[in-house]
Amino acid sequence: MSTFAAIVLFLGVVVYAVLGGADYGAGFWDLTAGGAVRGKEPRRLIDETLAPVWEANHVWLIFCLVMLWTAFPGAFASIMTTLYIPLGLTALGIVVRGSGFAFRKVVVETEQQRVTGAAFAASSVITPFFLGTVAGGIASGRVPVDGYGDALTSWVNPTSLLGGTLAVMVVAFIAAMFLTAEARRRGLDKLERWCRRRAEVSALLTGALAVAGIAVLREDAPRLFDGLLSRGLPLVLTSAASGLAALALLRRAAPRVLQGLAVTAAGTIVAAWGVAQYPYMLGTHLTIGHAAAPDPTLWALTIVAAVALVLVVPSMALLFLLQQRGRLTGH
Repeated sequence: MSTFAAIVLFLGVVVYAVLGGADYGAGFWDLTAGGAVRGKEPRRLIDETLAPVWEANHVWLIFCLVMLWTAFPGAFASIMTTLYIPLGLTALGIVVRGSGFAFRKVVVETEQQRVTGAAFAASSVITPFFLGTVAGGIASGRVPVDGYGDALTSWVNPTSLLGGTLAVMVVAFIAAMFLTAEARRRGLDKLERWCRRRAEVSALLTGALAVAGIAVLREDAPRLFDGLLSRGLPLVLTSAASGLAALALLRRAAPRVLQGLAVTAAGTIVAAWGVAQYPYMLGTHLTIGHAAAPDPTLWALTIVAAVALVLVVPSMALLFLLQQRGRLTGH
């Protein structure tokens, strides 16, 4: 039951990384779109693509938090008492991002629009970065079993900084691919070229960073490194192959194909982290079995999670289907 709960938890992490990542990455491109005139059309595409679904993606973050603190309360306490600085900055980024995105649609003065737009865009980079540092701190074994680890070195270290930077680059890649597909679906040739160039650049930079990160993990997180090159290797290779295929087919593939390749490339590399870390919950020293709550709690959680997924997944699928068909934006 503990392993099953861990798999369900990590599936939620993968879904949030992909769907929430597309939202954060769109904010990254909003930040780098240029001034009010040059960035007007890209920002309009970002708004119309993001607006119908951005808040719904936080369902998966809530799902992951509930699964973690209910199924693995000891690990949850250890993580929260050690990594409270990056987690607090993550929460702040989520709040500021949501507020900025909502308010920039209703304010009318130019200065106010700039402030709210900057808040949305900047926090779209801050949030995935600090989530990546949290993942790096956990994966490299810097969260003690009893919690209250070093408040700085637990997330300011080579693996965490690699994780944060890679998280920003991965979400930028996902978003650029999704925006390219959306612009192609709408027949917006000029915007498609704009998005495509950014997809190409982000794909190359993400690949280069991932290759450079091998040396970092070998020195700073050897157990994670070994896991990625053994049982996690098929997922790593699948991610690399999907990324290369997306890059090769970027100029001619159908929108759904591009989106599928982007999802596969991002989802499998996150899944590789989970497989490489198995059977440990805290990187190197707390196993899933020892971290798990009692079996009755896990059974009750499994039933509740199953009911929730039966209700939520079809609703989310319908939302994305309507958005992809342009039923929510008038396109």
